[in-house]
Amino acid sequence: MLLAARDVSIRFGGLQALDRAGVTVEAGRITGLIGPNGAGKTTLFDIITGMLRPDAGSIVLDARDITDLSVHRRARAGIARTFQRLEVFDQLSARDNILVAAEMRRRWDRSGDPPARRADALCERLGLGEVAEVVVGALPTGTARLVELGRALATGPRVLLLDEPSSGLDDDESEAMAGVLRELVDDGLGILLVEHDMSFVMSLCHRIAVLDFGHIIAEGDPAAIRADPAVQAAYLGSAAESAGAPGGATVP
Repeated sequence: MLLAARDVSIRFGGLQALDRAGVTVEAGRITGLIGPNGAGKTTLFDIITGMLRPDAGSIVLDARDITDLSVHRRARAGIARTFQRLEVFDQLSARDNILVAAEMRRRWDRSGDPPARRADALCERLGLGEVAEVVVGALPTGTARLVELGRALATGPRVLLLDEPSSGLDDDESEAMAGVLRELVDDGLGILLVEHDMSFVMSLCHRIAVLDFGHIIAEGDPAAIRADPAVQAAYLGSAAESAGAPGGATVP
């Protein structure tokens, strides 16, 4: 197991946001984390990346307990993240956005390609070569999300956390994003993603965990999740049945 969040609990005042929740990520596999709004998905992401400290539970990366590590030390250990709201520099070019992240990695890891070469390679890999010198603020949302993905990859992660990677994308852009993610896991990267587009989740993820009111209520492959009565009642409804149909199904 590459990454494991185990029995994670956290309370905000009178609200039990997470109650002994857990999720695992394997190298070369994509795990989906789904659930209704307010279920605790982003909170669990924040705990895994070190932005929040849990009241109980642990985060383990490659058999190492990293629960007490800072955000920056977790990044150095191999965890990277994207956000639902794009975290890019609108006034910088696509290449320079990625270069900034590659330069940051250079502070703790001077092995491998120099930052400029790494940025160029990621632009090519992500299909950004033709827009590498275009400022990100002028790019369509789908392309800007690829730039954000490139920034995360520039840090050299082993585990990538994606918060709604298909948000704001049309069908073609979503399929392009899915293709890139499949290539990344083929190279051994582990991915944990939060997503509301059920077509995207069901077609892409190897394993899915369902979070509801701070509890993991089901885990399994897409077929098992689609058929689980508890999941149907808590979240999916008819969306799981229509996932994979033209246009997919998006749950708010």
